[in-house]
Amino acid sequence: MDFAANLSAIQQRIAAACARAGRDPASVTLLAVSKGQPPEAVRAAAEAGQTLFGENKVQEGKIKISLCPGRLHWHFIGHLQSNKCRDAVRCFSMIESVDSLALTEEINKWAGQSAKSMPVLLEVNVAGEATKFGFTPDRLLAELEQINAFPKIEIHGLMTIAPWSPEPERARAVFRRLRELKESCDEILGAPLLQLSMGMSGDFEVAIEEGATLVRVGTALFGARQKVKRAEEEGGGDTFVAEG
Repeated sequence: MDFAANLSAIQQRIAAACARAGRDPASVTLLAVSKGQPPEAVRAAAEAGQTLFGENKVQEGKIKISLCPGRLHWHFIGHLQSNKCRDAVRCFSMIESVDSLALTEEINKWAGQSAKSMPVLLEVNVAGEATKFGFTPDRLLAELEQINAFPKIEIHGLMTIAPWSPEPERARAVFRRLRELKESCDEILGAPLLQLSMGMSGDFEVAIEEGATLVRVGTALFGARQKVKRAEEEGGGDTFVAEG
């Protein structure tokens, strides 16, 4: 896998999408989705210059982070269960998938116990898909001030996952709606939210055209995802092995 070549190709596509939208390419940050990738792949990506990575599972991320260079930054991007909040707060620099008031309260509790403030993005289920988590747009606006009142929570922006389609253009309305929601949130809070995390390997260019500041790309960078599992080595300790 030539990660450097893949990274260069993605950066060129980001730059082209920014040019179409009249944006500075520096306004878009690439998050490499390392779910299912072994630490060796992350280290190779880091050597190519990538520094921001995203994990979907707390336990996998917790182990992987400990095996990778300390200079890297990690976001949690999967569905977060309440009983995993303590580790998520301790391991990740941002939680992008805060999807309820109750979860926000739990994150705030553990952030307080860790003596830190926790940057978060609020996940919005813009398309109303039954299989996805997230605030409905109406609930987001209704509960935003309560969320903002938690002393250890820093709301940096919004996140969404568009319905999958082989046609990226079909995601445009979802991305546009999230941008409009951000503008409504800005009015409620009296200050602008800085981040819109939207767009993945199949549709990130459309997301950039609609205002994305974070794009979450996995397959286009790493290739097909490897199945990763924990294994106990002789003598103890966790490692990762790739299968298939």
